Amino acid sequence: MADGSKIEGVGQVSRARQVQMLNAWVHDVSLQDIVEHFREGVMLTLHVDMIMKLQTDREFYTLLDQFDVITCDSQIMYFATKFLGTPVRERVSGSDYFPRFYMRYREDPSVTVFLMGGKPGVADKAAERINAKVGRRMIVGTDAPAFDYETRPGEIDRMIAAVNDSGATVCLVGLGGGRQEKFVMAYRDRMPGVRLWLPLGGTIDYESGSFARPPEWITECGFEWLYRLLKEPRARFHRYLIHEPPFLWAVLKQKLGLYRDPFADR
Repeated sequence: MADGSKIEGVGQVSRARQVQMLNAWVHDVSLQDIVEHFREGVMLTLHVDMIMKLQTDREFYTLLDQFDVITCDSQIMYFATKFLGTPVRERVSGSDYFPRFYMRYREDPSVTVFLMGGKPGVADKAAERINAKVGRRMIVGTDAPAFDYETRPGEIDRMIAAVNDSGATVCLVGLGGGRQEKFVMAYRDRMPGVRLWLPLGGTIDYESGSFARPPEWITECGFEWLYRLLKEPRARFHRYLIHEPPFLWAVLKQKLGLYRDPFADR
């Protein structure tokens, strides 16, 4: 488990309790605390698909200590913390956090944002909508990298240059769970103007209006996964029907003291 001093940048929540979740952890923080006090560092919003990747992806696993705040971004995981007897205050998802963030800092000109990810045109639409809401050009740049950006010569250099040229102080990265976090940790030193890193997956799609969020009662009851599955069966099948059952089994093993970190003895 990471040292609690890692999140001093969060101000009042610098001593947030850490709740063990399989071979990872989440901080017991509220959405309001994160919005108000987390202004610099790297956030990880942990959900079921991502924590299951942490059972097999050692490269991703080794990055955990480098995140300044790890939130519980799943209603199923939120219920799991209660089942384990170590409940967190609330679920803090990226799609809940980001609108609160940009409205909170809409009048702060030092906060400028770059959106990286999504299909061509989606980030541009999100930028247009967000800038209209805040009443200024807060989103100062967008980019829709190729899906196979890691293997395309010069693509990563181009992505980095786009962020640097924009002058953004915040970068929201939506390149897919695990991939986006690896990108941030590998290249953030080459983008020194960015103070706050937000690898927030599909948040760009939500902000563009291309994918509607479910009614609040569906999320609170823990059925957002079903709503998304019905809306995007091909895209969500593996995440929800392949990863969810093994996660629940692993949580039960943790409750019984039988869970073992797959990387603990390697």
